[in-house]
Amino acid sequence: MARLLVPEMTPVSPDGPPQFALEGWVDTAPFEDLLGIVIESAGKGRARLSLPFVVRLAQGGGVLHGGALTTLADTAVAMAIKTLLPAGTRFATTELSTRFLAPLCRGRVTAEACVTGPQGRTFQGEATVRDEEGCEVARFTSVFRVARGQGFDE
Repeated sequence: MARLLVPEMTPVSPDGPPQFALEGWVDTAPFEDLLGIVIESAGKGRARLSLPFVVRLAQGGGVLHGGALTTLADTAVAMAIKTLLPAGTRFATTELSTRFLAPLCRGRVTAEACVTGPQGRTFQGEATVRDEEGCEVARFTSVFRVARGQGFDE
């Protein structure tokens, strides 16, 4: 869980002193903490994260907002990638796709992610998102790229 070093509504200042600190390389950032994302396991290019469906994550129809579900899957892939990279490596999502299969109406949702790569600076990621009963509610795919100048070939 991230530790904020400034008031939470402070505008981000990338050129100033750090505004938050993580407990470790594989850890949730402030946005993920806001949503309630929990890292259940991470290692060897795989990760399992979960999220409780609470009222603040509902869309107008009363089901889990697709953005929250996509964030969970994207973060799961990112944590899987972090298990393969040296601490401090800068990387980002460059493509993502979520296929929603069923609405989530209550309970805890879990994303299980795995990654392949790198091929040059590119990782491919997949996540399966399930409800508490184990029913698949979404499939997620993504592409991540490591920023230039960190020892990865094009």
